[in-house]
Amino acid sequence: MDLNNNATVFAHLHRQPHPLRLPNACDAGSALLIESLGAAAIATTSAGVAWSLGYRDGDKLPLELHLASIASIARVINVPLSVDIEGGYATAEHSLERVVARFIDVGAVGINIQDGVDQPQTLCEKIGLARKVAERMGVKLYINARTDVYARNLVPAAMQVDETLARAKLYRDAGADGLFVLGVTDPQAIREISDNTELLLNVIAWPGLLPADQLAALGVRRVSVGSWIPQTLWSHTAKLTTDFLTDGGSEPLFSDAAPYARINGCFPD
Repeated sequence: MDLNNNATVFAHLHRQPHPLRLPNACDAGSALLIESLGAAAIATTSAGVAWSLGYRDGDKLPLELHLASIASIARVINVPLSVDIEGGYATAEHSLERVVARFIDVGAVGINIQDGVDQPQTLCEKIGLARKVAERMGVKLYINARTDVYARNLVPAAMQVDETLARAKLYRDAGADGLFVLGVTDPQAIREISDNTELLLNVIAWPGLLPADQLAALGVRRVSVGSWIPQTLWSHTAKLTTDFLTDGGSEPLFSDAAPYARINGCFPD
């Protein structure tokens, strides 16, 4: 895998006429499938990865398991790979610089890193450290700064645009490339944010959000799916399992199933 080439391609994908569409993957199988269906890049969902490995979302996934999952994804895809590293997983045992370096080592050319309920300066420091380690490694890492101003209602609704823009300036100065505003759907707010930041705007599929092609006119450069696909798969699995446990019928299990040979044939030896 050519990390520098993938990094260049990934950055360029954010500057196309239409927003980059990212149906987020949760494991190697879903990443391979998503790529085969035409996705130009793969981004992971931290929630989906955590759930697939038996952990709650929210910085609960052990670093070694996460790295192994990302390495397994990188093994089966050819397009650029961006990884949601939540808050960065920095601990007394693992510095943020080391965490970022290890994700780059296993194939990441982009990261999402979030502020959550922390003060913006905390994320600024993390962005700066991530940028420095990537530069030392010779990789133009795409750093997507996620802010939870909308998703967590960190300020009153009337102040959310201004607060988002204030954070965007700090994150840009710290070295971020993109701004991921989780939960924003109002077209006027989206346009105001995109018009007033140099960062490339990323939004996520959300109830009430306009289709991706319409978001282009508002300045959006990237639209993510987040955890909605694994959430939907969870619901479908629950229904199939409940029905089978209830009546033991086989028909629902294979009526919409992809052929075994088709799935198995997708994977490398």
